[in-house]
Amino acid sequence: MLVTQQPVLKRFWYPVIPISALEAGPQAFTLLQTPLVLWLDESGQPCAVLDRCCHRSAQLSKGIVCNGHIRCPYHGWEFEGSGTCVKVPQLTEDFIPRTYKVEGFCCQERYGYVWVALADPLTDIPEIPEVADPQFRQIHQFYEVWKCAGLRLMENSFDNAHPHFVHQNSFGVISEPVPPELDSFEELEYGLQATSVLPVFNSDIQKQNLKTTEDRTVRILESTWFMPFNRKLKISYPNGLIHIIFTGATPIDDQTSQVVQFCVRNDAEAEVSAESIIAFDRQVTLEDQLILEGTDYDVPLDIKVEQHMFTDKPGIVMRHKLAALLKAHGEAEVRRG
Repeated sequence: MLVTQQPVLKRFWYPVIPISALEAGPQAFTLLQTPLVLWLDESGQPCAVLDRCCHRSAQLSKGIVCNGHIRCPYHGWEFEGSGTCVKVPQLTEDFIPRTYKVEGFCCQERYGYVWVALADPLTDIPEIPEVADPQFRQIHQFYEVWKCAGLRLMENSFDNAHPHFVHQNSFGVISEPVPPELDSFEELEYGLQATSVLPVFNSDIQKQNLKTTEDRTVRILESTWFMPFNRKLKISYPNGLIHIIFTGATPIDDQTSQVVQFCVRNDAEAEVSAESIIAFDRQVTLEDQLILEGTDYDVPLDIKVEQHMFTDKPGIVMRHKLAALLKAHGEAEVRRG
């Protein structure tokens, strides 16, 4: 599936940039091959419009913010968050033609990131209630570009067969390659949820993070996929620790994803440092990245194109649901010719 050729994918929310990055001024971002400029208005709320001035197509992201508006660097035209032009310095009268506007997009802040939808959203931004729970702390982990499809990353997140090989140096048990069956599996309107229990190995850094001396433990996993490319992984340990990882694979283009990851935990910095937590999760994600960047970005929704085994059920359902989404909106899967 070539994501940039499927218009319905514009109707979902994607995390695009840390909101703190906008404090330095307007920033450019490409979402589904659409160039955006993002900035903060006078009230500190994020705005997103097409990064092309309607006058002579200059990049607005090379301009500055004036009174909460983005000002074009070419002739000084100013636009508000909806994309409407509110100032043309060359005009001697207050009247500005209604055609002086650029395309504006849905834009909100959530969890420390700016989220954008390029068209009327079909769903809400994923809910992660633990972020607002005072018993939990949020740790921003990384924000970087991966050369892989978002769907590959989502399937990988639900694949209990890969950890014993891909993550054998961090938590996998390669001598026990057969994972247990899923405990539960539920399809949601725009996603799915699965639970399972996975035996794992504790490396030295993980022993520190889990506050244990045991070489082995189990992860009680509750995984939620939010269509199309966001997931929440809730990991509960026998000692009561809860470690929640949110990962968003925001599609820049067909081959590239902007990966956003943060975690939420029910412990304190005085118990386990954020630096140690980030270090372990970073090791795990780098192991994934090495493999995923070698996969084909044109992920087929037709399950007959690739081979499968019993642990691939979540990924198969993801493909079925995306195919059904395209069909419901009068689209067909577009792949390389």
